[in-house]
Amino acid sequence: MTTTLFGWGPMFGARGPSPFVLKSDIQLQMLGVRFERAIADLEAVSKHKAPYVRDGGQLIEDSTFIRAFFERKLDRHLDARLTRAQRAAAWALERMLEDRLYFIAVHERWLEDANFYKGPAHFFGAVPEAQRPAVIAEVRGGLRQMLVRQGLGRHSRAERMELAARDIAAVADTLGEQAFLFGAEPTAADAVAFGMLSSCATHYFDTPLTELVERHAGLVGYLRRMDERFFGNVTWPALPG
Repeated sequence: MTTTLFGWGPMFGARGPSPFVLKSDIQLQMLGVRFERAIADLEAVSKHKAPYVRDGGQLIEDSTFIRAFFERKLDRHLDARLTRAQRAAAWALERMLEDRLYFIAVHERWLEDANFYKGPAHFFGAVPEAQRPAVIAEVRGGLRQMLVRQGLGRHSRAERMELAARDIAAVADTLGEQAFLFGAEPTAADAVAFGMLSSCATHYFDTPLTELVERHAGLVGYLRRMDERFFGNVTWPALPG
């Protein structure tokens, strides 16, 4: 049976453009799943987002459900060695990073003009040139409205960075002097933290998020350890076209 993770490889000075794809990649490795990597086709799946996994004839979408599927299938829990309090802290950390810091980073990449045209604008290369400006305006406008409804879009950039600084410091404080967030070996939360923080730390974009990560020496070393451990020998197929 072939298992395939769909997403994207290195881009924008990071191991990938999506922290959720990085999260699933690491968690599948942690679980000992033998899998291939392939470029995602978002129109081919119902949720229209990556990562998704095909395990034989079964399709699993969303990083959280990918982890849950393979933990059930293999009867192995990534947080088995954690205490109940640590599991609760890991879940709270995951939700903080994915439900707030992620959207701050999205705002930086997609709604700051210089960053958008340096990065995400390349995703629209297949749109006919005559239609491209209108499509881009529609997508960015919809995203802006979503972030306003979500709440972060109502804040100034300085206010968003204040929130981001607290989120990133919380990860640094959880890490402390340890090798990984909850001890000497990585757990599921490390996959989440690496995906999100490495996306923030890239120098490809002009964003205060980079400095907010790098001001914590412990996080810089942590990201290096995670990268070497999980991506030292990883290759992705080339993007089509």
